[in-house]
Amino acid sequence: MSTRLCDARTRVAALALAVMAAAAGSGHAQGPAVGPQVPREGGTPLPAAPSMLAAGQSVLMGGVPAGAATSTVLSVSLGDAIARGLKQNLGVVLGEQAVRSASGVRWQSLSGLLPTAGFRVSQTREEINLEEFGFPVAPGQSPIIGPFNVAALHLSASAPVFDYAAIQRARAGAQVAGAASHSFRDARDLVAFVTANLYLQAVAGASRIDAARMQIATAQTLYDHAVGQNKAGIVPGIEVLRAQVQLESQQQRLIFYTNEFAKQKLALQRAVGIPLGQVIELTDRLPYSALDRMTLDQALAEAYASREDLQAALAMVHAAEANRQAAVGEGLPSVVVSGDIGRSSNAWDTLHGTYAVNALVRVPIFQGGRVHGRVLQADAEVKQQQAQVADLRVRIEYEARAALLDLQAADDRVRVARSAAGLAGQQLTQAQDRFTAGVTSNLEVVQAQETVATATDNYLSALYAHNLAKISLARAVGLAEERGRQLLRSAE
Repeated sequence: MSTRLCDARTRVAALALAVMAAAAGSGHAQGPAVGPQVPREGGTPLPAAPSMLAAGQSVLMGGVPAGAATSTVLSVSLGDAIARGLKQNLGVVLGEQAVRSASGVRWQSLSGLLPTAGFRVSQTREEINLEEFGFPVAPGQSPIIGPFNVAALHLSASAPVFDYAAIQRARAGAQVAGAASHSFRDARDLVAFVTANLYLQAVAGASRIDAARMQIATAQTLYDHAVGQNKAGIVPGIEVLRAQVQLESQQQRLIFYTNEFAKQKLALQRAVGIPLGQVIELTDRLPYSALDRMTLDQALAEAYASREDLQAALAMVHAAEANRQAAVGEGLPSVVVSGDIGRSSNAWDTLHGTYAVNALVRVPIFQGGRVHGRVLQADAEVKQQQAQVADLRVRIEYEARAALLDLQAADDRVRVARSAAGLAGQQLTQAQDRFTAGVTSNLEVVQAQETVATATDNYLSALYAHNLAKISLARAVGLAEERGRQLLRSAE
């Protein structure tokens, strides 16, 4: 039973490892890739958990496709994406099976406290040597009796009356099952976080495409104007070349952003289980709404009460403590009652009733240090689990502090980026007017266009960072699934 309990713990730890990997991989999500010319800012020790990562990629980035791709465009909102992810994401699918597996181990550990019964039918033909059993045989007589037949029908049952080790193993199994359930709910929180992050990245990519198209339209207008002035002999040919270079530079941006957006949608589709061949349309855009301030004490209180990974770790501490008591119980007396009732004879038509009742008291006296060794191992495991809980509490505090800092910085960043984008637009308008009036060359206009492109990109990045900070805070306090969509409600 200790081996089964450790197997269950291994599976729970593996799920927890996937959760931590997703947190490490998605907690500080990378922004869009850099484009061309775009400036960027039991009594047995817990065995080592097998990694649930494949090629360094978290299972939460994968999904099980549902249905087949169709020719119609599928509209997907942020709420739709999260709902699909909570059903089809690979982390959710594997987590469901991990919970089932832990439940199976719980039933196996509980079986040590439950009665067992069996029915058997036998037909035997045998010979008996009386001397084998110590019966005297008269000289000259054969000690062999038989051959003869034995026909029997028997119903047997046994039940533990008291077994402290079995009681503690059942308790440990229940705690492991509870830890698996908490880990599964934590995985759901992370799926909501990862899905929202992927959706926001794709939405930011779509916004960058829209901005790039507007910049192309502006560059095209300036190019046409430069060509007209050149034909009229007002400006030299270098002005036309400079405008053409700027136009093609903006076209490169559009090509880059279009490709990035396509890949971002593929990543989202994979994570939420939409077939990759399905054409999708994102219906939400990057929202902005200031979030009510939350103090650190409020965040920590909510996190310690709501974080499912912390609850799973505490359950594993209780499981380790019960496993230690089970190891202690192996050196204590146990009582088992068993019985057998049946009918037997030398032929099926002459069966006679028989029964037997047995009470067994087992008192271990000396077991060669086996129990002591298991207690030492189980005690070390308790200490390990307690250390992991202490470390997790510190990590939760770190994540809460970091999320609050990121949210404050993101608010400030959005405000500054919005102002910078407005000023850059004014700068471009004035540069165009000066160029049209012949006061300056279009070099000033080109520089203003680059400033607008950079300011627009920085503003979109700030919006993305703001919304990521919101869902990161929801994740830090342990309510990503319930509150993630509420924090981004203005997107709907």
